[in-house]
Amino acid sequence: MDLDQVFTHPMVLHEIQMTEGPTGHFLNQRQAFSPNDQLLVFDNRNEDSKIGENASIELLDLSTKKVSRVYTIENQQNFGPGAGAVSFHPKENKIVFIHGLWNASEKKPYSITRRFGMQLDLDDDLKANPLDARDVQEPFTLGALRGGSHAYSYSSDGQMVSFTYNDEVVDLAAQENPKIVDLRTVGAILTKDPVSIHGSINPENFNGSGFAILLAEVTATPEKGTDQISKAYEECWVGKSGYQRQDGTVQTRALAYLGDVVLANGEKATEVFISDIPEELEQLKTRVTTGTKTSLPAIPEGVKQRRLTYTSTHAYPGVQGPRQWLRSSPDGSNIYFYKKDEKGLVQIYSVSPANGTIVQVTHNDFSADTSFDLSFDGKYLAYGVKESIYLTKVEDGKTIQIVAAPRGSSHGLCNINWANTSYQLAYNRKVISPEGPYFQIFTVSF
Repeated sequence: MDLDQVFTHPMVLHEIQMTEGPTGHFLNQRQAFSPNDQLLVFDNRNEDSKIGENASIELLDLSTKKVSRVYTIENQQNFGPGAGAVSFHPKENKIVFIHGLWNASEKKPYSITRRFGMQLDLDDDLKANPLDARDVQEPFTLGALRGGSHAYSYSSDGQMVSFTYNDEVVDLAAQENPKIVDLRTVGAILTKDPVSIHGSINPENFNGSGFAILLAEVTATPEKGTDQISKAYEECWVGKSGYQRQDGTVQTRALAYLGDVVLANGEKATEVFISDIPEELEQLKTRVTTGTKTSLPAIPEGVKQRRLTYTSTHAYPGVQGPRQWLRSSPDGSNIYFYKKDEKGLVQIYSVSPANGTIVQVTHNDFSADTSFDLSFDGKYLAYGVKESIYLTKVEDGKTIQIVAAPRGSSHGLCNINWANTSYQLAYNRKVISPEGPYFQIFTVSF
């Protein structure tokens, strides 16, 4: 179906429930579709915050509705290890997901500093290996992390995987010294560059199939009115092949993310930032540090961190709205985020990575209340409002409702994903059943 026709002749489409049964079927907020759009990958959480209690990863065949389990943690307990938030590789039959440390216990449960990325090859006998190496013992190893990564996203060529990060080494030092703070930041893993750690291999120290770097500099005490940030998070890759600079040249790799600044009046606000990455990835491996017991590894030389949005003069400064990982247009010309308009309604805005120009995309008389996603061609935004699903055409901001709120049988609309090559949406709702409400997967096609 031509989506422009849907905007010309609005219609309410029928959603299809694809899963059933008394277990969660929880999609990630992005990259849930396989490269050919035939499969969806998900975990079995029934609450967003319960990754540490989940033990399994599954696939859904969209043509048959058949569900198959591809990963199980045998020693799972309420305190861990835990697995979830799974993303598909854009070109290969691989997935990556959060995995807690194998030695999770009541005293050392799953946590933000005790997790890593597990990559699983669906074509190689479901072989699973840590993507990021972990080394929390001195001397630390270049390319290995010292804490917990999560929220993975493959770059369009699959050569890098972005992540959000909290450092266990710094966190332990912070427990002894209140002047030290473990700060959340973002980074990326070079997927073709294995890392072997210096120290002994154990459940807390292990090798990885990729080389990890941090990409945002954070500080515990940002100066007022500056571009310093205390937290970097909710990142996305910019464009399928970067973006075009103002001088016409191309920045081939860049990561956009949210950063918390302190405004001149002392108030905190969240703004959009970007880190431009050198084209030669090998350079990143030679221009890094391992960090110390009290400090994070430095971002590599050549990485340029910039602030894109300046909204202190707006009626409602900063990024605001439902939790949302940034989205980029395929050509990298625009990065999309939530922000309140002059009336206090949550709208979708865009900012240019080349010049920082901010544009209001939606002009709705209501606030969006779920995360949004951008179609594969960059033309349409999908998001939820009071259990209904809306589309906005990026070109002119026209908005229509495409799925009506269900009549009492389900709730909790979330995790809206566009397919990679077609106008198809997949998302979650909790469906009421005799066993209780469980997250199920729904789809709608145009």
